[in-house]
Amino acid sequence: MAPEVVAFGEAMVRLSPPNFQRLEAAHTLDVRVGGAELNTAVALARLGHAAAWVSRLTDNPLGRLVANRAREAGVSTEHVVWTAEDRVGLYFLEFGAAPRASSVLYDRKGAAVAGIRPGMVEWAGVFRGARWFHVTGITPALSESAAAVTREALQAARAANVPTSIDLNYRVKLWTPAEAQRCMTDLMQWCDVLVTTEEDVERVFGIRGQDFEEVARQLTRRFPLRVVAITLRENPLVWKNSWTAIAYQDGAVYRTRTYEVEIVDRLGAGDAFAAGLIHGLLEGDVQKGIDFGVAAGALKHSIPGDVAWVTRAEVEALLQGGGLRISR
Repeated sequence: MAPEVVAFGEAMVRLSPPNFQRLEAAHTLDVRVGGAELNTAVALARLGHAAAWVSRLTDNPLGRLVANRAREAGVSTEHVVWTAEDRVGLYFLEFGAAPRASSVLYDRKGAAVAGIRPGMVEWAGVFRGARWFHVTGITPALSESAAAVTREALQAARAANVPTSIDLNYRVKLWTPAEAQRCMTDLMQWCDVLVTTEEDVERVFGIRGQDFEEVARQLTRRFPLRVVAITLRENPLVWKNSWTAIAYQDGAVYRTRTYEVEIVDRLGAGDAFAAGLIHGLLEGDVQKGIDFGVAAGALKHSIPGDVAWVTRAEVEALLQGGGLRISR
């Protein structure tokens, strides 16, 4: 079956000390798989869409582990480029609790996806029958060739009349604001929907405003964007946040409920939001997208790992005001 939604990017093996231990004191590590675009593809599959993930993986046990996790979550890896070279990236997540923040240590240099080059993926075939393409600002930050392939993919999606979304996802450990601005400004010409935070917009594009709506308006004036979605988070405590978002389209601002979330694991919440937003936009409904996105992201906070192991029924129940009584 041809994929309805295609995502392109890196996934890494995630290693975490249990029980809030410090990494340097750990004797065991919890093994999971995560990557922004794969996380979004999984969440879309969970919401009922045929999803495919495109990447470059090393053909070794770690590469197969990543692909296995994608497939068991219902995401096609048919278009993954396999290589005997390079390696699979790792990252180490140390969970904190106030006043100690959680932290991430990357070990991803030389990862196979950073070596991807234009021409390795037959994008016309990938997009045949597709209805959406998603990527994030993490992927072009990995290498010049990964940036070139991101550009190639966005151009191919436009040629195939496939709508595109980019989650800006600025990562200070991957590139400077100036480097990100040069690359992402170029990529915006092929972007229909931008997902971001107010902080990332200022760091990458130098745009600031009196409020979130003004930031979104400035983005649509500078770039040919159909929709801008901005996630909003307040984090008075490491393990308790408030979470919501706005969307902006053609001068209209869309708002939704704010959730008070108790955090088991916040990594991947923005990716779940992107999935819910795309879910609504595939039906041409921005309000549904913002409602589903924020609800899916809220639920993700309660789930260990990067992936939102939620169902469409659970998201809909939350939107209808589902409570916290045990379901039995």
